[in-house]
Amino acid sequence: MKILLVEDSAVDRCRVGGFLKKWNLPFTAVDDGAKAWDLLQSAQAPDLLLVDWMLPGMDGLELCRNVRTLAANGNYIYTVMLTAKQNKADLLTAMAAGADDYLTKPVDAADLRARIMVGKRIIELQQSLKFAATHDFLTHLLNRAEIMGTLRRELSRSERDRNPVSIALADLDHFKGVNDSLGHAAGDIVLKEVAHRLQSELRPYDFVGRYGGEEFLLILPSCPSTIAARRADEVRGAVASGAVISTFAKISVTVSIGVVGTDLSPHSSTEELLQLADDALYRAKSKGRNRVETAVVGATASVTK
Repeated sequence: MKILLVEDSAVDRCRVGGFLKKWNLPFTAVDDGAKAWDLLQSAQAPDLLLVDWMLPGMDGLELCRNVRTLAANGNYIYTVMLTAKQNKADLLTAMAAGADDYLTKPVDAADLRARIMVGKRIIELQQSLKFAATHDFLTHLLNRAEIMGTLRRELSRSERDRNPVSIALADLDHFKGVNDSLGHAAGDIVLKEVAHRLQSELRPYDFVGRYGGEEFLLILPSCPSTIAARRADEVRGAVASGAVISTFAKISVTVSIGVVGTDLSPHSSTEELLQLADDALYRAKSKGRNRVETAVVGATASVTK
């Protein structure tokens, strides 16, 4: 849990910072509300905010209000207001501005520790709920809604930066036979293992999600279609590299993959790119499965998987 301490008083900053150091809690301390707001919007945003009411640059109330705008985008930051004000009306003002809790100065160590423990539990609950809303329950990959939202964002970024992005649509070969002969429990084991192998082959900034029952969508930013096809073949090889062990059998697993990049079909919509990838996937199926095919713009396929 990362903590941001915003306090312009050197004495109070040293006091609270000393408690955090004693408890081995990682934190950053700044003395200005505007500096804090910059950090709160960055990739290194904290999980918990300890903020003084009276600050230069941007006061604590305004900072709290701004923090709540981040929550609308899924970036929840637990906020504790620190102040010498002790009037109950001030407490309500702080809560109305968006603070989750309130501590009067001088800050007592036990009170601060209790607030941090409560904040930690709420943050963990928020993260758990967010994960459940954006990830597939079985494979722990991004779910369909989240991977589609990610694709739209990456396509917008690609067009803005004039940098290609490719997608790969992967489908398990003969998966129905696994379910029919060994049961759905074995099928679930296969899906989880394939998801693990797909994820292990991706770069940190690539994305993979469960697109359908046994279909997976990979998004490869800054990757033209020729390189994407090569990387998709590496993914295909990783999936086929060894049998999946279920309770009753060793199961050989392969995938067929269709690839398309924005360099092949510039200015295409999300739906058009997905259709091109799906056509390429059908072609991979029709050519014997366990292979990668790149989209042929202008061509369509009508092969049944």
